[in-house]
Amino acid sequence: MRVIAYDFLDYRFDPCFNGEYVWQTRRFVDNLSRITLWTNKDRSDMTASNRQRGNMTRRDVLRSGAIGVGATMLGGSVVQAQEVTPQAPAVLKRRPPNILYIICDQLGLDAVAAHGSTTVKTPYIDRLVKRGTTFVESHSTSPVCSPARSSLMTGFMPEETGVVTNNIAIHPSRRTVGHILGDAGYDSYYCGKWHIPGGVPKASDGFRVLPSRVGQGQHDDAFISHTCDAVIRDRADRSTPYLLVASFLQPHDICYYGNHVGNRIPLDVPFGLEPNELPELPPNYKVRPKAPAQLDRIHCTWFNDEQWRYYLYLYDRMIEMLDADIGRLVDAVESTGQSDDTVIVFTSDHGDGRARHSHVSKWYPYEEAMKVPLVFTCPERIEADRSDTSHLVSGVDVVPTLCDYAGIKAPRHAIGRSLRPLLEESTDAPPWREFIVSECHQVGRMVRSEGMKYVKYPNDPIEQLFDMNDDPWEMKNLYEDPAQADCLADHRRMLAEYSKLIDPVPSGRPIVRDRQDGQTGVAAVAASAGTERRSRS
Repeated sequence: MRVIAYDFLDYRFDPCFNGEYVWQTRRFVDNLSRITLWTNKDRSDMTASNRQRGNMTRRDVLRSGAIGVGATMLGGSVVQAQEVTPQAPAVLKRRPPNILYIICDQLGLDAVAAHGSTTVKTPYIDRLVKRGTTFVESHSTSPVCSPARSSLMTGFMPEETGVVTNNIAIHPSRRTVGHILGDAGYDSYYCGKWHIPGGVPKASDGFRVLPSRVGQGQHDDAFISHTCDAVIRDRADRSTPYLLVASFLQPHDICYYGNHVGNRIPLDVPFGLEPNELPELPPNYKVRPKAPAQLDRIHCTWFNDEQWRYYLYLYDRMIEMLDADIGRLVDAVESTGQSDDTVIVFTSDHGDGRARHSHVSKWYPYEEAMKVPLVFTCPERIEADRSDTSHLVSGVDVVPTLCDYAGIKAPRHAIGRSLRPLLEESTDAPPWREFIVSECHQVGRMVRSEGMKYVKYPNDPIEQLFDMNDDPWEMKNLYEDPAQADCLADHRRMLAEYSKLIDPVPSGRPIVRDRQDGQTGVAAVAASAGTERRSRS
């Protein structure tokens, strides 16, 4: 079989956020588009005449007959159409695997079909779950974007990275996974949302930054997936392993429906949707368990039942958009024969309120915001179709795991642990941790142990204690129950032990504000909750 491959130059500039520009050359092979990216540095020898051609359109190229005769002007030279004869892949010495690290924003663990949702279709995420190992007890290190992302990039807790709230840079003493794997011989790429701080990372953050472009929201997820698809296909025949972080925005933007009081959710459900097409409300929809003041004061009171259900409907549709973009990357890995040599990681920074406890958005130590997907796949290395329901894991464990697969040591003093022994069901795996801790509102702490959850805010007499086996919807706070006195004391002990293990660093100051009035994070939501609300007349 012969395949004819044509190359042609797309004469549009797409701005990279590090100040460079990208040329795109598309290769069509059996109707598959392969995009190769160059920066201006890579094309520094471009002649003046070539630059002048930058104003040509694709129609001009077609009129010139370049494509018609199977040739194209590329970088000042003529490249003839090539006859490509498919060949069996060469037998290579086993090397560290490629790593495709997929991060999304604001996706709760049970918001995908594979984890129990009956109102959303997520075939590609479900496929990852089916072909790999998923951790059911997976938690965010802090249910807000920047702090959680700092952990996903470093293996340290937010107070150890200095990123305790949004829009703060990672402390210079903490290196990112891009730096770490780059030093080990990986080519490290990053495409999409960064937010620690700013829209995208800088080169000094350890990655070659790929274009992501503004689209629906602050980033264009479709553009991100197409760019990453190009990188995956371009890297298929290279011997050097790569780390590619694909960081998608959605379903993050559901928070703008909840935080902007009464301005985004219509009073009457649009598009002719019938009530039976909207998701049902959760059983803890109006339940408000006794809570510390900082936690208790924030909840959504400006939606009626129908608006809440439409909110959930919109959230599902955003997830389906995300799923399609993830599918493009999964297909690229599989269609280029890289599946057996590529570890795919899929996770989220935090979840979303989804009407549980009358919450929108994040910032809460409850399951809706804390529990996130964490899936690993690699047919040659990781157990398939397996759900780990017992081990407590969190975002700090991802970087040590990637380091383990890369054959290098995890960052020194990182509190995270490699999940590789669990992923491969190693018989000599060391004993696992007794508990995990997550941060909340900068000062609050959640302790999650086997079957129990404890929440403590400093200088607040109210604590929280939930039996997660008997009360998975967190509706009954047991901290005042005399029968739970020993359990409460035990969790206070765990929190004290944790405080001795971590190594906090000074926190920087937020660089960007979330609202025009200057308020950020929790303060912004609290302010929104106090503004005038619409009501059905």
